[in-house]
Amino acid sequence: MAGAPAKFDVLLTAGAEQDLEAIHDYISAFDCVANANNVLDELLNVVERLAEFPERGSYPKELIGLGIKEYRQAFFTPNRVIYRVTGDQVIIYLIADGRRDMQSLLSRRLLGA
Repeated sequence: MAGAPAKFDVLLTAGAEQDLEAIHDYISAFDCVANANNVLDELLNVVERLAEFPERGSYPKELIGLGIKEYRQAFFTPNRVIYRVTGDQVIIYLIADGRRDMQSLLSRRLLGA
C-alpha cells in the first residue's frame, strides 16, 4: 500500500523483559495486581507503537551528555523505554522508572560500565 509507514521488528533484550517483570512485580506487591496489569499493558503499547514510529523518540539526556546519539527513548510516565534503531529493527535495552538513577542504569546496561 502506497504511503504506508514501514514496519520495524521490535525486539526486547533479556534485560528489558526482566525489567517488565520487575515493574509488574513491584506494582503488584506495593499497589495492586490490576494497576500492575494496566501499567504493563501501557508499556507494551509504547513498545508496539515503536514498530511504526521509532524515530519519534527523543535522545536520553544522560547519553547526550556523553556524546552518544544512537539510543532513543519513549515514555509511559514515569517509565522510560530506552531503545536503538538498527536497520529495520528496534531493539529495546531498558525499561525503567525514570525517577531512578538513570545515569547508572544506562551506564551498566548500555555501556557495560
